[in-house]
Amino acid sequence: MCGTYTCIRLCCELLNFLCQDELLLLRLQPLLDDRVAKMGEHVFFLGIWDYVVISGVLLISAGVGIYYHFTGGKQNTVKEYLFANRDMHVVPVAFSLMASSLSAVTILGGVSESYTYGIQQTVLNLAVILFGPLFSYTYMPVFFRLQLTSVYEYLGKRFGMVARLTGSLTYTILTTIQSGMVLYAPALALDAVTGISKNVAILSLGSVCTFYSTIGGMKAVIVTDVLQTLLMVAAVTCVPIHAILTTGSFSEIWRIAEEGNRTSLLNFDIDPTIRYSWFSLIIGGGVLYLSLSCTNQSQIQRYLCVKDLKSARQAVYLRIPISVGLNVSAIFTGLVIYARYYQCDPIANQSIRFSDQLLPYYVVQTMGHIPGLSGLFIAGIFSAALSTLSSSLNCLAAVTLEDYFKPIYFKATGRNPPNDKLSLYSKIISLVFGFICIGSACLAHMLGGLMQSTGSFIGILGGPLLALFSLGMFTRSANQKGAMTGFVAGIALCCWAAFGGPRPPLPKLPVQVSGCNETISVRPTSHPKLDDREYFWLYRLSYMYNGVIGFLCTFVVGIVLSIICNKVAGQTPKVDSNLLATLTFNTKRKVNNHKTEVGEALLHQGIQNGRKVKGSF
Repeated sequence: MCGTYTCIRLCCELLNFLCQDELLLLRLQPLLDDRVAKMGEHVFFLGIWDYVVISGVLLISAGVGIYYHFTGGKQNTVKEYLFANRDMHVVPVAFSLMASSLSAVTILGGVSESYTYGIQQTVLNLAVILFGPLFSYTYMPVFFRLQLTSVYEYLGKRFGMVARLTGSLTYTILTTIQSGMVLYAPALALDAVTGISKNVAILSLGSVCTFYSTIGGMKAVIVTDVLQTLLMVAAVTCVPIHAILTTGSFSEIWRIAEEGNRTSLLNFDIDPTIRYSWFSLIIGGGVLYLSLSCTNQSQIQRYLCVKDLKSARQAVYLRIPISVGLNVSAIFTGLVIYARYYQCDPIANQSIRFSDQLLPYYVVQTMGHIPGLSGLFIAGIFSAALSTLSSSLNCLAAVTLEDYFKPIYFKATGRNPPNDKLSLYSKIISLVFGFICIGSACLAHMLGGLMQSTGSFIGILGGPLLALFSLGMFTRSANQKGAMTGFVAGIALCCWAAFGGPRPPLPKLPVQVSGCNETISVRPTSHPKLDDREYFWLYRLSYMYNGVIGFLCTFVVGIVLSIICNKVAGQTPKVDSNLLATLTFNTKRKVNNHKTEVGEALLHQGIQNGRKVKGSF
């Protein structure tokens, strides 16, 4: 039924533009009205220029993939396909880092959070500013010294094959879920604007992204990220600029938001059950940032696309102002939307079903009359999803190739796979994961709010994984038994905190319906309201602390158990210094110079790990 409705909708718009056949539209309108009534929301028509803009973005992205498939080395080596020959410039890499981390979830979810809970989440940007340099001078040098294809090879060198496979499997699960959510977000936007089936949008976006990521490799991914970043900036900034121009002043928007209690930034309460405070946002946001930067294949793989450590640090610093600017713009957009609907909330009015649809709903209502502007907005949201998904596909291919395919191939044949075939195998793996992520997106509607769902999943898996890397890089006494036991304990505690219940209802800021034209019926609740203190303390924690408790549990249990095991065994494990993090300020040496330093030190350990691989399969 969704496919039939979509075809009818698109055909009607095209015919209306070409011949203005009002009679035909009147004949088909009952069919459309019936479908709209079943959807229970307002649906709007896009103009021909909107479709031109959206189609242009998709075609250009696909064209970039085709271009890099037939130029240069034609993506025939793993180094070119997965690492862009390690000679990319700092600027496109910085844009790509930002684009892959700030997805459609960040834009739509950030606007929704600001509208619903206020602008307190702005403090989250301080975590990025504070923890960015920390990452670049501690974790990053280790990965540059080792020059690994899969970041989880580090865990194999430090703790053994079990830790390596656990880390890569955790990343694969987390990335698959996250990719589904970032693909679902723009489909949700298009559904709110035009009524086109979410599944159709998911399939279209996912197919285009899978196509250019598979054939174009990392160079195509990074270059399209630059274009998509510019579109994201245009989509996010056009809304507040248009609002200020139409209302006449910034102060009027701020006044309305202030009256609605949405401008508070000075919540220094240390209570961990408060959804947003300075402590939860900086501490929880710091762990969130480090888990995304230090243990995420898509981030590390981009840093390794530049020529040296100095360039990688420059990419970190250049990324920060771009990310902060986009994030602040999205948060302010939430205030703009509140100033528009503060007397008639569109969710209470049943104009839309979810708060994540607020931004596209606002765009079509206030800017839909401007030719192509709605299309530009949707193209920006699409770009945010495409950039994140393309990064995920390329990096999932790298992890699967290095951590699973090569060991299995060696176990089955007794020899390593031929180098001239590895690029082909990577492309096949990328294609398979493209279909998996499309399927994950079709199930993403069951996860609820975009922002909290993404933050919860990253916290559950990202916090313990960050602790696993930290145990390896910052302690000499950590061993495999202690680290893996701590990791399992951290995952278990995070799952308990995130999914256990019953949970208290989230205290949302009040909204009004007094300005709505129609009468709004509010369904009374049959459940008595309980005091929040009657709920178990773990279920009352802010979701921002999910990653923190996972990190602390994993690190503390891991180091304590490792020390106990070392005491019982009467020895401390020998750890190669190249696997440990130090404050490194010498950034002039090129990547190639590191290979000579590291090769001899890791040779013996590499042989031992190779034997472990054989025994593990």
